[in-house]
Amino acid sequence: MDKRVREIMDNIKRVIIGRDETIKYMIISYLCEGHILLEGDPGVGKTKLALSLIKSIEGEFNRVQFTPDILPSDIIGFCLLNKQSNKLEYKKGAAFCNFLLADEINRASPRVQSSLLEAMEERQVTVDGVIRQLPNPFMVIATENTIEQQGTYPLPEAQLDRFFMKLTLEYPNKEEWEKILDQSEGKDPLKSIMPVVSLEEIQSLKQAIEKVHVSREVKSYIINIAEAIRENEMVQTGVSPRGTIALLKAAKGYALLEGRSYALPDDVHKVLMPVVGHRIVLAGHAEWKHIKREALLKSILETVTVPVFT
Repeated sequence: MDKRVREIMDNIKRVIIGRDETIKYMIISYLCEGHILLEGDPGVGKTKLALSLIKSIEGEFNRVQFTPDILPSDIIGFCLLNKQSNKLEYKKGAAFCNFLLADEINRASPRVQSSLLEAMEERQVTVDGVIRQLPNPFMVIATENTIEQQGTYPLPEAQLDRFFMKLTLEYPNKEEWEKILDQSEGKDPLKSIMPVVSLEEIQSLKQAIEKVHVSREVKSYIINIAEAIRENEMVQTGVSPRGTIALLKAAKGYALLEGRSYALPDDVHKVLMPVVGHRIVLAGHAEWKHIKREALLKSILETVTVPVFT
């Protein structure tokens, strides 16, 4: 593993206990210029995990607590009349940063959620007909609770598709829980965490991911998986081209973190659920049978021939 990636992981693990694979996925998403949706019950550490990554990397950070009364202008900005000059002046919104933490994103109205669509896909916002570019890099880390439905607005499929990965945080096991309790008796390490990697170093890591070789066989394997998902009777809407591109990038990122300059089918397996799981829409009868996406993807994967390299 690259020394800089190891430094980021070690820095985050000073704060977060027992989430090694999730931390790895978050770093991959960032290096692949993708956005992350963190899902889980209240109190499992979604916001703390997001802040740990954000504080480990240099860059400007904004946090927005999404509520029903928040407005699109809070996110993308607005034009205000300057009475002295009698001209409209643009006031930047929260999206003008390197990291935007959208806390409890599903509490905001669909109108506010849609204001993020252009920013997440094209790294720009349009206000009063004028296009304004967002800082580079730009990443959205959004959180949502799984059990609170009252007063929330489910994210539409178009917005879910713009999240590079969706990661679900489960409850810790007993050993991890004991470490969390021990940690809580001392000073909160999140308050003292400092950046360990600059934006220039991050840029070189991104370039390294771009150079990871993906053979024609692995690319065909990704396409075959996407076709198998789309053709499955339990799936109403399959993986879009954007989803397969994300799967390819994530596999390259996973390979780099494993210390390889080439991607393998196993890399595709590792990132399939976090990249694809939230992008598919299950058919009605699948919902009635309480079929889980992870189990469905695993069964579909078993039907696709894995390329063999000699």
